Amino acid sequence: MAISREKKEQLVQQYGEQLADIQGFILADYRGLRVTQMEQLRRSIRATGSRFHVVKNRLLKFALQDGDQAVPDEWLKGPTAVAFCTGELAPVAKVLNDFAKDVPALVIKGALLGNDVLSADKVATLATLPTLDVLLAQVLGTVNAPATQAAGVVASGIRQVLNVLQAYVDKLEGSTPAPQAA
Repeated sequence: MAISREKKEQLVQQYGEQLADIQGFILADYRGLRVTQMEQLRRSIRATGSRFHVVKNRLLKFALQDGDQAVPDEWLKGPTAVAFCTGELAPVAKVLNDFAKDVPALVIKGALLGNDVLSADKVATLATLPTLDVLLAQVLGTVNAPATQAAGVVASGIRQVLNVLQAYVDKLEGSTPAPQAA
């Protein structure tokens, strides 16, 4: 079914708005996916805070040109779906990569992160990275480790001094003459 010129212009504008609001996007070939599989994939991607849409290649190309962005032309051939990543790219890449392992009909073409073009292999590598929260926790743990160790050393020194003082108090209490009964 043909799309009117107004509808095409509206789609290019919509793609352009989505491209302006995202950190990056991942392109995939969805040929061979059943409707239920596509809906399952959309739900999984929506859970990451991102969106997954089937796009018209030519109209997406126009929207990319309007935003001074570009992807290899071979990525915009055949059926194309785009995961518009509003947050981090890694969780969306993980969802797509895991889904592609279970359903080989989904083929990741590549991604655009900022103005950096990432091949399908780099997207697969990106999928193995932990999330930003996990990375921050690891860095915080690394930064906190020396302070925690120093606090432990200081606390153990204080404990040793207190133990010596307690032993001295116990010794003094034991050496004092017992009170005499009247």
